[in-house]
Amino acid sequence: MVFRLGDPSHALTGVRLWEELGLAAEQLEFKPVDYGWELRLPRPSVHRMEYLFDIAGSGMRTDPTNPRVVGGAFGEHSWLPLPGYLEPDWITIEPIASTLTPLGVDPTPVGPIDVTVWSPDGIAPGFELPLLLAHDGPEFAAYAGLTHYVGAMVADGTLPPLRLALIRPTSRNLWYAANPAYAEALTQSVLPAVTSSYRSKKPVLMGASLGALAALYAEWHHPGTFAGLFLQSGSFFTLDTDPQEARFEYYAEVTGFVNEVLEATAFPSSPAISMTAGTPEENVHNNRVMAAHLAKLGLHVAFDETPDMHNFTAWRDVLDPCLTELLNRVWA
Repeated sequence: MVFRLGDPSHALTGVRLWEELGLAAEQLEFKPVDYGWELRLPRPSVHRMEYLFDIAGSGMRTDPTNPRVVGGAFGEHSWLPLPGYLEPDWITIEPIASTLTPLGVDPTPVGPIDVTVWSPDGIAPGFELPLLLAHDGPEFAAYAGLTHYVGAMVADGTLPPLRLALIRPTSRNLWYAANPAYAEALTQSVLPAVTSSYRSKKPVLMGASLGALAALYAEWHHPGTFAGLFLQSGSFFTLDTDPQEARFEYYAEVTGFVNEVLEATAFPSSPAISMTAGTPEENVHNNRVMAAHLAKLGLHVAFDETPDMHNFTAWRDVLDPCLTELLNRVWA
């Protein structure tokens, strides 16, 4: 792979590539060439790559020579498709007509929680439908096309009509890092508020990164609440697999909960579980450990790895078939 940045007068003092692959620092330094700056890398072990140019004295910017830009929680990134990469087919499917309805939940043990409910048009709230709840829901809708996904899957008959509750955290790390107050708020306040407004059955909870950890934590401490869990790149930190995360402010809480699960000889309920992680990402190791242990406890666990990193597009690209299969398994 070759990256270039025009600067024939060499007004810049240096350029470095920012990426998620964990390459050595010396591999990421651009070299001065006649037209500006150039970096050559061997092809990475992913099928798409997100990156930025880190320009000395100016900070991060997208690649001005590359029109492919993707949004995310931390701003826009340039990205490159590599041979073999295909975007999901559902992106081209026209979704069913739907409505987004805000539903504020207050009080809760962690304060007000903003929820937005996606629902198919023409189906009354009193008509019972399956319910999917999403941690970081508005970001999943904006950056991973979650509302388009459910609308498209319902449109072509791949999924039954359903409702989707998008949960917005106001203090993400605090709420999602194995926090008993948030788990109580989710199960005792948010879910009842949604189901009292919309008649629901068989709720499934999804989340990525810390949102996946919070999903597992909620079902562990409030067993039987969710019929299924969809856990993407979960932050299932352990002292052995994730010492590099030790500076995270809630590291002790996270590792304490994960250790509790890994030492358990039984799971307190029996949700169907689907897990995904990127083969090159750091979290893949702790996800492999967690998936194997949950299966050992007798749960039906599907675990899939993808050649991508820890980002919303990676999570989007495996919604189908991974989430599709879980939902059809639970809602059959």
